[in-house]
Amino acid sequence: MIALNPLPSVVDFNKLLGALVKMKHHSAALHLFDRMLERDAPVDLCTFNIAIDCFCHVNHVDFAFAILGNLVKRGIRPGVVTFSTLIKGLFLEGKVAEAQKLFLKLLREKICDLNEVTYLILINGLCKAGHTLRARDLLLILEKGRCKPDIKAYNTVIDSLCKDRMVDDALRIFSKLAEKGMSADVVTYNSLLHSLCNFCRWKEAKYLLNEMVAHKISPNVVTFSILVDAYCKEGLLKEAEDVFKIMRQLNVQPDVITYTALMDGYCLLGDMKKALEVFDSAVGMGLKPNIVTYNSLMNGYCKRGHVNEAWRLFLEIPCKGLEYTVVSYSTMMQGLFHVGRFTDGFKLFEEMQAQKLSPNIMTCGILLEGLCRAGRITEAFLFLRMMKGKGFSPNTVSYNIVIEGLCKHNKLDRAMHLFNELPSKDLQPDVITFTILIGAHCEEGKMQDAKDLLIRMEKSGCLPNSVTYNVFVQGFLKRNEPHDAIPLLEDMKRRGFSLDATTFTMFLDHLQVEGQDDILLKKVKKLVPKDV
Repeated sequence: MIALNPLPSVVDFNKLLGALVKMKHHSAALHLFDRMLERDAPVDLCTFNIAIDCFCHVNHVDFAFAILGNLVKRGIRPGVVTFSTLIKGLFLEGKVAEAQKLFLKLLREKICDLNEVTYLILINGLCKAGHTLRARDLLLILEKGRCKPDIKAYNTVIDSLCKDRMVDDALRIFSKLAEKGMSADVVTYNSLLHSLCNFCRWKEAKYLLNEMVAHKISPNVVTFSILVDAYCKEGLLKEAEDVFKIMRQLNVQPDVITYTALMDGYCLLGDMKKALEVFDSAVGMGLKPNIVTYNSLMNGYCKRGHVNEAWRLFLEIPCKGLEYTVVSYSTMMQGLFHVGRFTDGFKLFEEMQAQKLSPNIMTCGILLEGLCRAGRITEAFLFLRMMKGKGFSPNTVSYNIVIEGLCKHNKLDRAMHLFNELPSKDLQPDVITFTILIGAHCEEGKMQDAKDLLIRMEKSGCLPNSVTYNVFVQGFLKRNEPHDAIPLLEDMKRRGFSLDATTFTMFLDHLQVEGQDDILLKKVKKLVPKDV
C-alpha cells in the first residue's frame, strides 16, 4: 500500500492502521506510520492519535509525547482523544503523578474540552494504581463541573472501594446516585453484592438484590455466580443449587465461574463425588474448565488425603492447554507434604522455580511446613532467614510454622529465641504463637514458664482462646496436678469456653484412677463439651 503511486487517501491509511491496532499488532502499525512519514503520505489527527495509542501500548509514552510535538508542528490541533490517550499511557507506565499533572493542566488551561472518557481513564488509572480514595475525591470534584462523570466512572470507584474493603464508603456513593440523576446498573449492584457477601452482611445483600429486581435490573451470570459463591462458602449447598434452578428458569446460562463456585462448595464440604459431578456437568455443557477450576478440585482431593487423584488432575492441566499457576504448585505441594511424600513435594518446588514461577508468601509457608514435618528444621530455619532476600517479608504465620517445628523437635530454646525477635521484625506474636509455646513448655514440665507466658500474652493484649486453655490444662493433667488447673478452669468458665474432647477424657480418666474429687468434678461439670 505504501508503495502505490499515487498514494492512497488518509482515510484508507487510517483504516489499515486501525485494523492493525484491533489485532494488537502495535509494532506493525508503528512501522507503517514511520513509512508513511518517510513517503510524505497524507496524515491527519486520527493518524497521529493511532500512533500515540500504539506507543502507549508498547510502553513508550515518551515517544508518544514526541509524536505530539510533530503533530503541533504540522499545524494539527490535538484534541480530547489525543490527551486522553496520553493520560492512559502515563498510567500504563505507572507514572501516576505525571498523569494527574497533565489532567489538571488540561482542566486549568482549558486546552481542550474534556469528556466522560477522559474522566473514566483518570479515575480507572488511579484505582488500578491503588489510589482509590484519591479517585473518589476526584469524582466528587468532577460532579460539580459542567461535564459530569457517567455511571461507568461511579462504577469504577464503587468497585475499587469494595475491593479495598471500604464497602460502607461504596454504599454512601451508591445511595446518592439517584439524587444526581444517575441510574445504577447491574455492574453497580454486582460490585456491592460481592462485597456485602464477602463480609457476611446477608441482610443488606438480600435487600440490595430485592431493590435491584424492583428497579427492573435483570441479574446476569455475574450476579448469580456471586450468590452461588456466597452460599457455598457458608456451606449452604442446597441454596446454591436453587440459584442454579432460578438461572435456568430465567434462561441465564451458568458459566465456568458459576460451576467452579458450586464445585468448590462441595470440595469444602469434602463431597468429592458431587464436586466431580459438577465438573463433568460443566464439561457436558460445552464449558472449558479453567485453571481455577482445576486448582479448586485438586485442593478438595488434597484436603481429603486423595493425593493420587489430585496428582492426576495436576498432570492433566497442560494437556488441556492450561498453564500452571503458583496456586497449582502450592496446592499440590501441600497435599504431598500432608501425606508424608516430602521428596515429591520438594521436587515440585524445584520444578516450579524452573518454570520461572515465583513463590508467594503462601507457598513459602507451605514449604516451611513441609521442611518442618520432614524433620529438616535447620533448612526451615535458614529458609525463613532467606525469605527477605527472595522479596518476601516473613509474617507471624511464617514464624509460627518454624517455632512449632522447633518445639516438636525439642529445640525450645531456639523457638523462644525466634519468638523474642518478633518485635524487632515489626511483628507481634498472635494467639497461635503463644499457644504453641505454652504447650511446648508444658510438654517439658516447665509449668511456671508456661504461666509466665500466659501473663505476658494477656499483658500484650492478646487474649488466650479455648485452645490455649485446653493445652495448658492438659499440661497439668499429664503431670497429675489437676488442682493446679482449677484457676484456669475458672477463667474458662468466666470467658465462656468449654473443655475439648481430649481434655474432658483426660479428666474422666484421672477421676477414675484417683477416685471421687467433688471440687474438681464440680468445676469440670460446668465445662462439659457441647458435643458430649
